[in-house]
Amino acid sequence: MLASWTVTGIVVGPQTTAESGDASAAPSRAWRVALEHIESQLLSGDLRPGEHLAPERTLAADLGVARSSVREAIRVLEVLGLVRTATGSGPKAGAIIVASPAGGLSEVMRLHVAAQGFPVADVVEARLVVEPAIAAHLARAHGRKAGDAPDLGQASALLDAMDALDLSPAEFLALDTRFHVALAEASGNTVLAATMAGLRDSIEGYVLQAVPNLSSWAATSARLRAEHRGIVRAIEAGNDTDAAARVHAHVAGYHAESRTAAVAAPAPSVPNSGRDGAADPGSAP
Repeated sequence: MLASWTVTGIVVGPQTTAESGDASAAPSRAWRVALEHIESQLLSGDLRPGEHLAPERTLAADLGVARSSVREAIRVLEVLGLVRTATGSGPKAGAIIVASPAGGLSEVMRLHVAAQGFPVADVVEARLVVEPAIAAHLARAHGRKAGDAPDLGQASALLDAMDALDLSPAEFLALDTRFHVALAEASGNTVLAATMAGLRDSIEGYVLQAVPNLSSWAATSARLRAEHRGIVRAIEAGNDTDAAARVHAHVAGYHAESRTAAVAAPAPSVPNSGRDGAADPGSAP
């Protein structure tokens, strides 16, 4: 349920302040009563995207809790990307159910990253599992009818921006990280996109911290640009095996070169789908 997941996932609001108006629940848990009520309405279909929640006063009276408890529950739902709130009057005011799970998941992951809950080795290992699969999926989609091909326009635009010669390492790596998120977004899978967006700060942080360990930033950045272009070419060629292998080599290669940690993750095994001629992912394309 949303309530129990929220409590273990993030800390939301004061949980020990007494609320004298809460009659049916312990004061420190009254907001969870409101949260579970709203969750049950979502699960039953009584509340749908685009519809308004009942006013705070009405919910508080119906549930026997204080309005502050209802307000706290709505704040949790807003953080999770399930409601949008607006003040004033009119059809857009109040709390409205929205379908934005990606935003909420990303925020929760970012909080864990900020709390240093994700070790660098774990982030890299997760990337080695997720990102080759994303690249393979994009390549297979490109191998179908042209009208169904995923849009790589944003990813390509980011690669063009990375070609600027006056970029600092921080600027370059911010664009680099955004490129990897853009590939996930191009997949059309909201869970994958949210996962990569949530990891974005962690990825950008560890790759930037590793720059002083590199023997030559100029050589490394040139190699990274070439590898990025090779990944996009493999995707556009519809070669899922090559695309997955290139992403794996790209992520693992920078990690190994910067000597941040040792990662023993085998290259992914992705069915070739009948296409041949995959390039060696270890060489710059």
